Amino acid sequence: MINFSPSDIIIIVLYFLAVLYIGFRAARKVSSNDDDFLLAGRSLTLPIFVMTLVSTWYGGILGVGEFSYRYGISNWVVQGVPYYIFAAIFAFFLAKKIRATNLYSIPDKLELAYDKKTAILGSLLTFILMTPAPYILMLGVLLQMISGWSLIISMIAVAVVAISYLYWGGFHADVQTDVLEFILMFVGFAVILPFSFLKFGGIEFLKANLPPLHLEWSGGNSAQFIMVWFFIALWTLVDPAFHQRCYAAKDGATAQKGILVSIIFWLMFDFMTATAGLYARAALPNLSEPIMAYPMLAEAVLPPIAKGLFYVGMFATIMSTLNTLAFVSAQTLGRDIFGRLRIPAFAKAMAGKSDLALLPKRSGGQGVRIESGLAEQNERTSHISYRTSSNATTWTKIGLIVSFLVSVAVALVIPSVIQIWYTIGTVVIPGLLVPLMASYFERMKIGARYAFLSMLFGWLTSLGWLIMGYLNGNTGNYPLCIEPMYPGLIISIFIWSLGRVSLRMKMKDLK
Repeated sequence: MINFSPSDIIIIVLYFLAVLYIGFRAARKVSSNDDDFLLAGRSLTLPIFVMTLVSTWYGGILGVGEFSYRYGISNWVVQGVPYYIFAAIFAFFLAKKIRATNLYSIPDKLELAYDKKTAILGSLLTFILMTPAPYILMLGVLLQMISGWSLIISMIAVAVVAISYLYWGGFHADVQTDVLEFILMFVGFAVILPFSFLKFGGIEFLKANLPPLHLEWSGGNSAQFIMVWFFIALWTLVDPAFHQRCYAAKDGATAQKGILVSIIFWLMFDFMTATAGLYARAALPNLSEPIMAYPMLAEAVLPPIAKGLFYVGMFATIMSTLNTLAFVSAQTLGRDIFGRLRIPAFAKAMAGKSDLALLPKRSGGQGVRIESGLAEQNERTSHISYRTSSNATTWTKIGLIVSFLVSVAVALVIPSVIQIWYTIGTVVIPGLLVPLMASYFERMKIGARYAFLSMLFGWLTSLGWLIMGYLNGNTGNYPLCIEPMYPGLIISIFIWSLGRVSLRMKMKDLK
């Protein structure tokens, strides 16, 4: 049972009022220019870039508590280390390239490199990847504990609050609220750790009261289980929020430095959350719902006001990610899917300066990208100039509403944060990863047909593998005892390899 004092309630209410105030104040600064609404005018400085990236990439706080409670320091091995590695790879090899394109989204890059069909499929996978469902679920659970409302009412209330200022303020509102939430997420866990230490003691208490495996790096999990989470961390390379913030940075150097600095802050916050999770398991060994690890630890150690600050820290951690995922999901659904399907009306609205200009088209309607500037023979090429307009903002706002409705439905169907992460990551990443990475490097590029097939069958193979596991009566009972992500990646890489062979043959014929 969670008990809140009047002072705790006041602190939590003040937090939500502050978020609404900052969000709507940011909305007043938004111009009619879609660069402004979608990317804050591409003006993010290093401090703002770091604060918005750190806060938005760490939203699953209840899921982190659940994982720490179940598996101990393995949480850091599984949920921390691989993400640092891939974030660093992103910074060194992708950040400047992404900013240099001056595009708006991953589907834009897919259309530039391949064709519209691949971009639409990539948009669908991006929309699935960016569902804010787990974060609506976490916020709904927290609000339910405080208010006593039903879970669905709590989730709808959270969604309405987030929609309100994002609808009017766009990316400006997202970034400005992230600054506040960056500060509060650290404040919240800086509060609970000293109280836990004072009540229970330090490392000796943890050693004496934790199961031995909780202090082992594997947490008792199999090597394949741990490895699949490393592959899920490939999410970082295809994460639209990373790409969005690189597009919005004032330059490539800011994007690269910002990601590297962010890794330091993630490391610090991981230390705080992992330690809190260990205290929860040591002090409260019989929780029936491990997802409640942090709230129940707060109930055990925090006095009034401190408890309110801790809950505000959890709300801020989740809310910052919810905002970003909802906005990117809305842009993907509205601009990148609805917009592309509303050709020619949408195409006529697109005019301007982005790198989607001069996109080659085959006479049969299928685009292809040839390396090193070689022109494909006997082909009629047309050129279109493609850029967002006021229609894109309108469709993004519509997408925002639809995205929240879909996310609430998903959260009700799959009421587990970790299960939502696992399901989405293991199915979508094999489809997006190889074609998207190939689009940024000349030595990896392939033709549009192979890119589309690599994306399609990478996704469908993992999805089919996952479904077969469910049909076998156990989500872990997969064919050949192989996790779904692996066959999807293998198929995607195989088709990419065929594309590379085909492209080399074409290049030889042109010489």
